[in-house]
Amino acid sequence: MSLAQAGSLLASPSEAREAAAKPTTKIQPTPLVSLISGGIAGGVEATVTYPFEFAKTRAQLQAFKSSSTNPFSVIIQTARQDGIRSIYTGCSTLVLGTTFKAGVRFLSFDYIKNMLVDDHGRLSASRGVLAGMVAGAVESIVAVTPTERIKIALIDDAKSGRRRFKGGTHAVSLMVREKGVGELYRGLASTTVKQSATSAVRMGTYNMIKELCKKHNVPQNTAATFVSGAVAGVVTVYATQPFDSIKTVAQGVDGASTGEAFRHILNQRGIRGFWSGSTMRLGRLILSGGIVFTVYEQVVGIMTGVHL
Repeated sequence: MSLAQAGSLLASPSEAREAAAKPTTKIQPTPLVSLISGGIAGGVEATVTYPFEFAKTRAQLQAFKSSSTNPFSVIIQTARQDGIRSIYTGCSTLVLGTTFKAGVRFLSFDYIKNMLVDDHGRLSASRGVLAGMVAGAVESIVAVTPTERIKIALIDDAKSGRRRFKGGTHAVSLMVREKGVGELYRGLASTTVKQSATSAVRMGTYNMIKELCKKHNVPQNTAATFVSGAVAGVVTVYATQPFDSIKTVAQGVDGASTGEAFRHILNQRGIRGFWSGSTMRLGRLILSGGIVFTVYEQVVGIMTGVHL
């Protein structure tokens, strides 16, 4: 028996209660660990789930008259028409962008979360949503808007048949040369709204599920983390899909303002059009939510020796 254990046995009931009441300080990842772990998680997630992202973007840009909501049908049809490589159009841009933006997201979220947790290291549902919202806004401004603009422009360009862009670097140089650096931030307002809402719902829901699991003594293992992230992904899709649809239209090859994108969707497809591509996005975010949180927590655990 250790000295600590012996001391606890000799302690009076009142001392034992005081010791139990004292808040426990939870070890939090450092900013560098959050940045690296988030980046690795984002890169893995983007690589695995890219075909679903491709199918969702194609559907929102009305690439197919059939307007199929089955992501596998869109992927197979595209592969037959243009080859397997075509379903990875814009993939490198998304992977690099997602690595960067996921790093920024988790860095921002962890920093804000650490400011909002109570004395016991717990984060309330409302504060979790707030932390996610702020992290999403930072992520949008720093990383998401330019990378999404390039990715969507490449996919839109590929299906148009015009083929103005030879790749991500060429697209950036051509857009900047023709319309200035501001062209890379086309759709900033809609992207920031979408990203803030997505991050608030996703990070907030995941944090809430995680706290509930702890409260009911659910084992904090890889399976629980994956399922929690997947459920958070489902909630995120249907709560934020209209923002994503508006952003996609605004960031097409020709570009459009947020208001123009909103009117275009409403006039062409009606209210249901704002949820166009939701099935494709659902397929991606179920996997995405499970993968990104699982990989993030595993990497943090490896780097710090402490499982979150």
